[in-house]
Amino acid sequence: MVAVADTWGAPQSLFWLRGERPAEPVAFDPATKVWNVYGHAETLRILNDPATFSSAVQRKIPIDGRLNEGNLLRMDGVPHAKLRKIVSRVFTPKVVAGLEPRIAAVTNELLDEVAGRDGFDLIDQLAYPLPVIVIAELLGVPAEDRPLFKQWVDMMFHGRDEIFVEADETEGGEKKVVMDGAEEVLRYIAEHVAKRRADPQDDLLSQLVEAEVDGERLTDAEVVNFGFVLLLTGHITTTMLLGNAVLCLDTYPQWRDRALADRTIVPDVIEESLRLLPPFAAVSRLTNSDVELGGQHIPANELLMVWIAAANRDEDAFPGPDTFDPARDPNNHLSFGRGVHFCMGAPLARLEGRIALDILLDRFPHLRTDPEHGPEFKTIPIMTGIDKLPLLVGPA
Repeated sequence: MVAVADTWGAPQSLFWLRGERPAEPVAFDPATKVWNVYGHAETLRILNDPATFSSAVQRKIPIDGRLNEGNLLRMDGVPHAKLRKIVSRVFTPKVVAGLEPRIAAVTNELLDEVAGRDGFDLIDQLAYPLPVIVIAELLGVPAEDRPLFKQWVDMMFHGRDEIFVEADETEGGEKKVVMDGAEEVLRYIAEHVAKRRADPQDDLLSQLVEAEVDGERLTDAEVVNFGFVLLLTGHITTTMLLGNAVLCLDTYPQWRDRALADRTIVPDVIEESLRLLPPFAAVSRLTNSDVELGGQHIPANELLMVWIAAANRDEDAFPGPDTFDPARDPNNHLSFGRGVHFCMGAPLARLEGRIALDILLDRFPHLRTDPEHGPEFKTIPIMTGIDKLPLLVGPA
């Protein structure tokens, strides 16, 4: 059985998707001056040791400061723990579980729009709008603004084939990393945060505005940046997760047939698609001190690109790593991270993926890719997902 990426021709830069093994688990790239980490054991060590491997990469890559305060992805130590504690009291498992009926309803509403058609594009019709609607309703921002969210995400991520966003010169001659579209998103969320300060509603933004730990509340900037992370990564992750899962079932029809016959395996299908095609293929870290890793000596203050996608295909951790096998046990993939930075949105992404895939199988048991119009993959190396996935719904 061929691998998914070999079937559809994923971007050549994602070598681990094509079965090409890195020679070493850790390797320095003199062109980018970045240490690339590929091994599962090495990746797990990094994720579980934030004291040595810092998430505050803005110390090395001067990122626009507006994107840092309250951004859990770029914080360490006590500030990270405090903020995560406040947020976790609002974004709870109970809140996520309570979204199940609404996720199912939105999924059915979106699929009602394609009833009677011979086919549809999964991303346009379901995988993109579903999580945007759910996240927007959760935060308390108008779901009808979702075309704006898509426009901003396209500005930030589409058309980029570099690992890092571009660096613009500031007036003082220093460089700062900028991301097109980010300013618009921050301004949009800030407007809604200001409204919640004046007139709280029954939504997540209002709860974040009012949440306290040890008498401390989040600043406006912290609320805005958490909303930024949740709104963007929350829907992007689920969009890619669902598209990747459907592609995997199409490539391995025996598993599609088993899922049709036994829906209890759908969560395993989701987990294995996350392993084989993780939505975010890499995370960055910065060394706080000299360290030995994967047989390499890495000095302090060095930038690491930790390739989750490669670690998920490390044959020392996963027998037959290039094969889609939802029955594999254990499945210790790292697609949502580990340790103190484990993705807070993982339960929501898993829930959305499970419900949507279940309903897709119910309504379209003959669902398959269109042989005349193949998937269009994202080109940015740190994202593993599909921009277009035309599907046919009738019997072959």
